[in-house]
Amino acid sequence: MRAGGGARYSRLVRDAPDAGRTLVILQFLGMGLVWGASFLFMKIALEGVTFGQVAWSRLVLGGLTLGLIVLVTRPRVLDGPVLPRETIVWLHFLVIAITGCVVPHLLFAWAEQYVSSSLASIYNAVTPIMTAVMATLAFRVERIVRGQVAGILVGIAGVVVIIGPWRYAALTGDLWGQLACLGAAVCYGFTFGYTRRFLSGRPIAPATFAFLNIGIAGAIMLVATPVLAWHPVALTVPIVAGLLVLGALGTGVAYIWNINVLRAWGPTNASTVTYVTPVVGVVLGVLVLAETFSWNEPAGAALVLLGILLTQRRLRLPGWARRAGRPAPAAAPVAAP
Repeated sequence: MRAGGGARYSRLVRDAPDAGRTLVILQFLGMGLVWGASFLFMKIALEGVTFGQVAWSRLVLGGLTLGLIVLVTRPRVLDGPVLPRETIVWLHFLVIAITGCVVPHLLFAWAEQYVSSSLASIYNAVTPIMTAVMATLAFRVERIVRGQVAGILVGIAGVVVIIGPWRYAALTGDLWGQLACLGAAVCYGFTFGYTRRFLSGRPIAPATFAFLNIGIAGAIMLVATPVLAWHPVALTVPIVAGLLVLGALGTGVAYIWNINVLRAWGPTNASTVTYVTPVVGVVLGVLVLAETFSWNEPAGAALVLLGILLTQRRLRLPGWARRAGRPAPAAAPVAAP
């Protein structure tokens, strides 16, 4: 599988008829709603199961859902095999399964024991800032100009304002929860940079790409069952429904939507889902759970949003450098919770 095949596949998607474009728009909106609501579902699920069981359930259910989709549809790209044959591709998927699924899902679920679902959704919006840092400094798959550097600095300043270090005289659960959310965003940034570097150019069907990512993570969770999922549970209808939505839809079907949108619109436009998910998460947290904010949290979120706009070059500062950055390949994923 070569990068040229991935480029040809992307062109085929972009040249799809109007009906296909409408479907992509609907998938984008579905991603924003489902991923934004995932923080509410995690909060509800934690009333009856442990944080490890939340992460375990969503990855195992997501992997099973995607596995069934691949088994039934047997998707192929350019007459290639259903599953990649190169060992190195499977190793790359193992890396992103751990750094993009297992670790951040555990971190977010653990964090929501101490922070509100609204605040967790705001921290998820930091992902594009972390992605820009990782893609530029760690993997060198992108170059940035001065305005983007300013965006990264503004975004980091926003994170500091959200944390509000002046409020803590000691390390509390709330502070650790916020740091765990931030750690999850760093994991996502690493994963997206890694994916751009090693997997983006390979012509892998969206359903297959999502299945390998989530399915391998689900297999890891099954191996870790004696550690993560052995505790007793207290299941109710809302908890079961929340876990099913988290797993089958949010960690299953929505990942296929993610790849479809990304290959149709490109990584920059697809990443605008980052603006939708925190809004959905905050609104649901306030309306359903009656969560409240301190002044610094929305102020920091505004700075993070400004940083994202600058980093993605949607907002230009005076004297913006004209040197263009190298575009990211078309199959890099965007921020998923």
